[in-house]
Amino acid sequence: MKGDFFSNYEKFIIVPLEEQNAKQEFTPSDYPSHYILTLSLYDALIENWNEAAKFEIDIKAGLEKVLEEFNRKHGDHYHLQVLELDTDKPYFVLAFSSKMKIESEEADSRIAYVLEILLSNHLYVGQNWYRLIGDKGRIKRQLFSYSFKEYYVMESAGV
Repeated sequence: MKGDFFSNYEKFIIVPLEEQNAKQEFTPSDYPSHYILTLSLYDALIENWNEAAKFEIDIKAGLEKVLEEFNRKHGDHYHLQVLELDTDKPYFVLAFSSKMKIESEEADSRIAYVLEILLSNHLYVGQNWYRLIGDKGRIKRQLFSYSFKEYYVMESAGV
């Protein structure tokens, strides 16, 4: 076999879809539904995020890693980004956007699905956040208590 058999291999390169999704910029207009989520630990063993260091957990790095992975895997449907993570507070704030319009009566179940099924396990096990909650939380395998409110930008009329 000759050494130049694969000399034109560049014509056959196809970037995997996951890699393409990872590099996409967030475009709010692509998402008809937006929510602001406020999350705190359920059955928390810490008073604020600074105390997570006692459990050898880097909250910011772990959350950033999990959200990056989430957006890469689920970017065709959802997008999450951190809006506020103050280490002196016991909660953090995420922006949640959905490419499918979420009707108000289904918002609770859709957001619960995203947080409890698609996101929490990666933080609970993958980032060891189970260490930050008590027995009650571990038995229920519930990491967060959360609230949400729909976010929308009001257009100024006649300007």
